[in-house]
Amino acid sequence: MTGDIFTPLVMGVLLGGLYALIAMGLSMVFGVMRLINLAHGDLVILGSYLAYAVVTFLGLDPIVSLVICIPVMFGIGFAIQKYLMGRAFGISGEAPLIIAFGIALIIQNSNQILWTPLSRGLTTSYSLASFSLGQLQFPVSYLLDFIAAVIVMLALREFLVRTYLGKAITAASQNKRAALLMGINNNLVYGFAFAIAMVSAAIAGVFLGMTFPFTPTSGTQFLIIAFGVVIIGGLGSMFGTLVGGLILGICQTLAGTFLGPATQMLIVYVIVLVILAIRPQGLFGR
Repeated sequence: MTGDIFTPLVMGVLLGGLYALIAMGLSMVFGVMRLINLAHGDLVILGSYLAYAVVTFLGLDPIVSLVICIPVMFGIGFAIQKYLMGRAFGISGEAPLIIAFGIALIIQNSNQILWTPLSRGLTTSYSLASFSLGQLQFPVSYLLDFIAAVIVMLALREFLVRTYLGKAITAASQNKRAALLMGINNNLVYGFAFAIAMVSAAIAGVFLGMTFPFTPTSGTQFLIIAFGVVIIGGLGSMFGTLVGGLILGICQTLAGTFLGPATQMLIVYVIVLVILAIRPQGLFGR
């Protein structure tokens, strides 16, 4: 019995790292701008396809491809905030949601035209390998997901606490008017916050592509998972996002093992509803 529960627990923790990695950009955008970015899942998949293009045409390792993917996604994120979201906020509260939905559709259809509806993947020798934990074998790709999630979470926390730009982002998220009175350019801060969230999406896209196959429409599935993670952990909390990912991953693998594959996401959604009913701001939300 111990062995039966140990395997899904470890797999749940490792899978939860990937879920947290996917959700960190969504959590950051909401924490700073109070924007539910409906395009986040598709932006993560855009990062996967961008890495796939670099790997295919330049022959680079998927992780090394981040040297190209991160600056590109940073630029895309800054442009989206400056030329689309920033102007939409001045129109109405609903306009950014509509624009985000439109961006998601554009990304989906563009990927379908460029890459066809066939599934793709970022396959490497080490992503197909396994490592031993006792007498059990686990995929190396899942371990890399967890390590990447911890590194990104710690990097974002340190950035927000120790750098001037990070402190400005935190100040703008807490009180926009007070930040403006202190000389902080909120529009510029929002642009950097969205761009940094897209850097997180680029990293998530690479590790997602090494773990699961993806298609142009995969973003919707991972957007739903990201919502679950940030609702459990608390919108805007980096540590809460990591914990939320672990909880979601563990619940999914345990449900799949003991109740059947069909119940995996059902149990997750029930837990999300319970968290919303008991603590709407999430476990670590403000």
